[in-house]
Amino acid sequence: MSASPAEQAAPAPAAPPPPARLTVLAGPTAVGKGTVSADIRARYPQVWLSVSATTRAARPGEVDGVHYHFLSTEEFDRLVEAGEMLEWAVVHGRNRYGTPRRPVEEKLAAGVPALLEIDLQGARQVRASMPEARFVFLAPPSWEELERRLVGRGTEGPEERERRLATARVELAAEPEFDVVIVNDEVHRATDALVEAMGLTPVA
Repeated sequence: MSASPAEQAAPAPAAPPPPARLTVLAGPTAVGKGTVSADIRARYPQVWLSVSATTRAARPGEVDGVHYHFLSTEEFDRLVEAGEMLEWAVVHGRNRYGTPRRPVEEKLAAGVPALLEIDLQGARQVRASMPEARFVFLAPPSWEELERRLVGRGTEGPEERERRLATARVELAAEPEFDVVIVNDEVHRATDALVEAMGLTPVA
């Protein structure tokens, strides 16, 4: 029995979107990863930014699920044991920080461009478990500029500042591990370069 004209004209069901590719942004301390991420959030709403989980208490003004997922130590450990953390670490010997795996995988499966802003240690963990991701290194224009930014923040004392600068030297040496290097000499320019590296079209 042949199909009716209405049945013949019915459009085929839409194919699911192709899986997107995760982009991982890392770089040395004080290079401006958070500033670039905030600019992405403001200017490129189509990009989904992963929200990290932490066992530390929320600070004034922080919103659960927006700034971080605030978890108990027991809940965080349960997620780690269940393989639900894409990457995680203990920071400053006390609090745990990590990236929940499921939201990332759901966004990628839906074809949504996803960005993960983490430290070098976390980026290496992600590469081990998701090597198909795109790894972008955010670099300072110069060592002197990185030092100026760190001092200019005024949030660390001399001893802590020296410790962070020593860490930054080690982090800078990891640049060859990454697929793309972007120099953060101007925030909008760096953001546009990152968006282009993600396969998207920068805004005019």
